[in-house]
Amino acid sequence: MAIPNGLFRTKSVEQSILDTDEPDSKLRKDLTAWDLTIFGVAVVVGAGIFTLTARTAGNVAGPSVSLAFVFAAVACGLTALCYAEFASTVPVAGSAYTYSYATFGELVAWIIGWDLILEFTLAAAVVAKGWSQYLGTVFGFDSAIVHFGSISFDWGAVSLIAVLTILLALGTKLSSRVSAIAVAIKLAVVALVVVLGITYFKASNLSPYIPPSQPGKSGDESGLHQSLFSFVTGAGNSNFGWYGLLAAASLVFFAFIGFDVVATAAEETRNPQKAVPRGILGSLLIVTVLYVAVSVVLTGMVPYTDLAGDNATLATAFAIHGVDWAKNVISIGALAGLTTVVMVLFLGQTRVLFAMSRDGLMPRWLAHTGSRGTPVRITVIVGVVCCFLAGFVNFGTLEEMVNIGTLFAFVLVSIGVIVLRRTRPDLPRGFRVPWVPLLPILAVLSCLWLMVNLSVETWIRFLIWMALGFVIYFAYGRRHSILGRRNETENATPPTP
Repeated sequence: MAIPNGLFRTKSVEQSILDTDEPDSKLRKDLTAWDLTIFGVAVVVGAGIFTLTARTAGNVAGPSVSLAFVFAAVACGLTALCYAEFASTVPVAGSAYTYSYATFGELVAWIIGWDLILEFTLAAAVVAKGWSQYLGTVFGFDSAIVHFGSISFDWGAVSLIAVLTILLALGTKLSSRVSAIAVAIKLAVVALVVVLGITYFKASNLSPYIPPSQPGKSGDESGLHQSLFSFVTGAGNSNFGWYGLLAAASLVFFAFIGFDVVATAAEETRNPQKAVPRGILGSLLIVTVLYVAVSVVLTGMVPYTDLAGDNATLATAFAIHGVDWAKNVISIGALAGLTTVVMVLFLGQTRVLFAMSRDGLMPRWLAHTGSRGTPVRITVIVGVVCCFLAGFVNFGTLEEMVNIGTLFAFVLVSIGVIVLRRTRPDLPRGFRVPWVPLLPILAVLSCLWLMVNLSVETWIRFLIWMALGFVIYFAYGRRHSILGRRNETENATPPTP
């Protein structure tokens, strides 16, 4: 039975794959499993490994931060399995947007696409501003921000995005090669941190592994800044103990955000049925090992109480031992790490917008690809928008919007695996999630738990952004949908006698 107004009309997997062969909007297939693994490591291992680990250990979890990374990796791994199955079944640009179109229908696909636009654009701009800060540390100047009266301009962040715009417009393979060099630099820095840190390691610093629970700061226990869970239950926040460990898992989960970007490059991959699952799961395994190793070494170097405060980093632990030069080395690693993070987030944004434009939900002319097989028009437009945001906007707590947008996408993809197994069991799947529906359900529950640990303020902003998305869909997307027009044509054609 048809859904009124076609709001939940689905686009078949076969049609999605067929659309990838349109001459005017065809992406070049240049990527391998190795390229995708590099992209995954590139986007996940950023400055967070040098800053988030220390702050979470000192303020929330103590030495058990390493276990928090394991918990977060399990939650992330469940979702990664779902992404791997979808990417091997529907090897088309767009990631969660494309998967939702095939399972839940056009309206949900639009909403998740709108959500991903927010996620990738904000993330790229926020991380670019972080890159700009490390730039000053490495080259010895105070700031890359200049002031024109009351207006501040971050030339460092804008310069990075401008260069990456050119690289991505020239070709995805070239971007992968540049990313590989930067990944090699930051992995070398991480290895140096681990090897050097072991020489100062004391097992006694890991005790107690889970410190006794302590009340959180009073300013964080009320108002819109508290988590939704605390607001609903009236439980308030607590640090350390088991509640602190679970809260830490929610925090460090966001260090893994970005692996889903690998799925957006499925259409540009040779043999995507095998390469994409390997790229997603391989990169996740590598970064999990890195995060756990760094967190164990860090909390073994110094007592976790020495890492308390908002300014603690890996360099703090080395400075306590008199190794001040480590700060410069860590800054170089962070600079390389953030370069690749911005590049891959930028790539993900352009591919989602490309898929939506090809379907007519965004202006169709944006889906044009140039002689190099890249969506140059979209790349330039996204570059200009990100340059403006990174150059002039002070984000503050807006960066939490990236987290809630990502988790929302994770939930839909996990549910979508169950739906597509029931509606299209005949589809060839290069990778299959084991124990369906159990594992996808666990993935949904873990993501929902992480979502309710985000602030009420973030939830309100997210709902406002979603409401704006509904307005744009009904004002433009629904009327210009290619799928909708195809259905109208088919319904208007009289049956052959």
